[in-house]
Amino acid sequence: MGPLPRTLELFYDVLSPYSWLGFEVLCRYKNIWNINLQLRPSLIAGIMKDSGNQPPALLPRKAQYLINDIRLLGQHVQVPMQFPKDFFSVILEKGSLSAMRFLTAVNMEHPEMLEKVSRELWMRVWSRDEDITEPQSILAAAEKAGMSTEQAQGLLEKIVTPKVKNKLKENTEAACKYGERSGWARCLQL
Repeated sequence: MGPLPRTLELFYDVLSPYSWLGFEVLCRYKNIWNINLQLRPSLIAGIMKDSGNQPPALLPRKAQYLINDIRLLGQHVQVPMQFPKDFFSVILEKGSLSAMRFLTAVNMEHPEMLEKVSRELWMRVWSRDEDITEPQSILAAAEKAGMSTEQAQGLLEKIVTPKVKNKLKENTEAACKYGERSGWARCLQL
């Protein structure tokens, strides 16, 4: 019998390409690294606001670095990364609020589906340049990930409820409380 697994929380937003890369590496190696991966949907916009940070794409030098870095990291970890054609509209105007509320509802009611649905939403925005803000797009992602139409529709209806909204806010605030010293992922010895 080996050591007990360590718990690692990943606070993520499908709008973040770096979150996707980290997500895939952690999912791929969680058994080898003996970690209990806890996925925590959160809003990157809330984290940016809380930290006083700006999206890297808004700063010219960081934007250029981001484009090259994401392309190279995607190749390295074998994640099919392709920037959306209308990058600024996707990131700054459309955002990910509905998608992240949906993932929060998935986590609350069908946590066994969270990894697959998250991955499919990332694929839509960062590989296939598909919208993740429209209800039909979110439903299509959930169904492609293996959810039934009824399950997905039921969860989509819950994204406007206080329970789901509050849980997403709670997750985002928890990520902010970890602060700069730990980033978005945090290991805790159990």
